[in-house]
Amino acid sequence: MSEEKFDYAKAMAELEDIAAKIEDPKTSLDHIGALVSRSKTLIEQCRNYLRSVRESIEKEEDK
Repeated sequence: MSEEKFDYAKAMAELEDIAAKIEDPKTSLDHIGALVSRSKTLIEQCRNYLRSVRESIEKEEDK
């Protein structure tokens, strides 16, 4: 089973979509809970991705 490559741009687009849904007064509180949970997951994935990119750049600079 192969792991999909993380798509930072796609994750950021999804976070923007989640923010819009949370701000929409038509969104139910139950649904907001699920959206917040998903956003936490996406934010953690984005942070991990950015850390790995930074570490990769720093390793290249040290060469």
